[in-house]
Amino acid sequence: MPDSHLRGLQCLEHEEEKVNMYCVTDDQLICSLCKLVGRHRDHQVAALSDRYEKLRQALDSNLSNLIKRNNELETLMGKLIQTCQHVEVNASRQEGKLLEECDMLIDIIQQRKQIIGSKIKEGKTQRLRKLAQQITNCKQCIERSSALITQADQTLKETDHARFLQTAKSINERVSMATASTQVLIPEITLTDTFDNFALDFTREKKLLESLDYLTAPTAPSIREDCVRPPTTPSPCTGPLDDEFTRGVVTEASWSVRPITIHRTGPYMASLCNSLESWMIVPNIKQNHYTVHGLQSGTKYIFVVKAINQAGSRSSEPGTLKTNSESAVQAGPKTAHKKLKVSHDNLTVERDETTSKKGHSQDRFTSQSSYGVVGNVYIDSGRHYWEALIGGSTWYAVGIAYKSAPKHEWIGKNSASWVLCRCNNSWVVRHNSKELAIEPSPHLRRVGVLLDYDAGYVSFYDAVGSQHLHTFNVSFIQPVCPVFNVWNKCLTILTGLPIPDHLEAIEPHS
Repeated sequence: MPDSHLRGLQCLEHEEEKVNMYCVTDDQLICSLCKLVGRHRDHQVAALSDRYEKLRQALDSNLSNLIKRNNELETLMGKLIQTCQHVEVNASRQEGKLLEECDMLIDIIQQRKQIIGSKIKEGKTQRLRKLAQQITNCKQCIERSSALITQADQTLKETDHARFLQTAKSINERVSMATASTQVLIPEITLTDTFDNFALDFTREKKLLESLDYLTAPTAPSIREDCVRPPTTPSPCTGPLDDEFTRGVVTEASWSVRPITIHRTGPYMASLCNSLESWMIVPNIKQNHYTVHGLQSGTKYIFVVKAINQAGSRSSEPGTLKTNSESAVQAGPKTAHKKLKVSHDNLTVERDETTSKKGHSQDRFTSQSSYGVVGNVYIDSGRHYWEALIGGSTWYAVGIAYKSAPKHEWIGKNSASWVLCRCNNSWVVRHNSKELAIEPSPHLRRVGVLLDYDAGYVSFYDAVGSQHLHTFNVSFIQPVCPVFNVWNKCLTILTGLPIPDHLEAIEPHS
């Protein structure tokens, strides 16, 4: 080993001492004397082994990052090289296409040149032939007339009356006939047909030729969120069409829509957009709006619109749409306990001691202490959401039950019902007589119920505070219906609501 390397392991200030520690303050190797009596005595120091491990880990980490970045750059460079090759190939193809298209245009121009040139020659020949014939006719007429004029002049010079009368009559008739034939000939002669009414005007074609350019893929359209309406048959639309679209640069568009069954954002959304599975594609749309039919209720969808022309296509950013819950939950008056009053379009359930219901129904609650009412819908598929607005009641229950659930006992006391209950100052969830205490906000005003029949769960939420209260996981074997119990005051059903955004990203709880 070289002497210089050996000397490098000695302390710079105490040459007889080897370095055996590290000054963190000065970032320098030192010896024990430096720490005891040297200028590093008040500095922070560390053992070489500790510093070695930290620096080794840092170097190893940085090296790994550098190798990773280098690999990424190599991958990127490979893609760039591949892109360059694609550019070369595509540009060469377009250059060849340009020559081909221009040659075709030149061929068309040459063909039209020959056709129009032939028409000009034919018109010229016809007109010259007609004019030549008219010139010949005029010449012949002039020659005949000149001979008659000479004879008539000689006759007029005759002084002998007898001789004059002998020849003048015949000459006069011939002159009259020649004059008449000349008058007939003159209207047939057309002096205005000089071919000046034939014009060549290629102004429009020149402008078209001057506007020749290569076609690019259309600009990515945008979805106007204010036009995405939440009924079960929504009609999202793009922004106003620009001049490029109306001029025909964008030849068509297509809509794509798919449901989001697992509601996440970020990379998951990107993977959804890149996957063709579960997409419903509507091609050949010529307008800037479209109504999508057949969407499921209580479901969140993403939409993509793609502008298309011969040069390619570009897609919009994904737009989202959330459909309302299909089930319009109401209280069934015929199922209400005799001490409950159902009012306000069957949406308000109220404890009413004065109410006296006549008649008996097998669907009516009959328990002496469970004042319940069943909703008007039975659910056997899909996702559904409704809320109960508590109108001052301190003793109530909200949940779901099978149609076969007993009506003579409290809901939640059997295996056919799942409810959230408030009993004055205590809150519980109950199923099959088993209770679990929960701790909602003391001022809980709206209870949200999210039922996913197919996924097999029903969840309860504080609809105002966005707090999850409890989830029952259930393998449903029968249709279920909403149920409500009210022991004092009232509650109001809020129905036909979309699933709130803060619930979309929440997975079912155990």
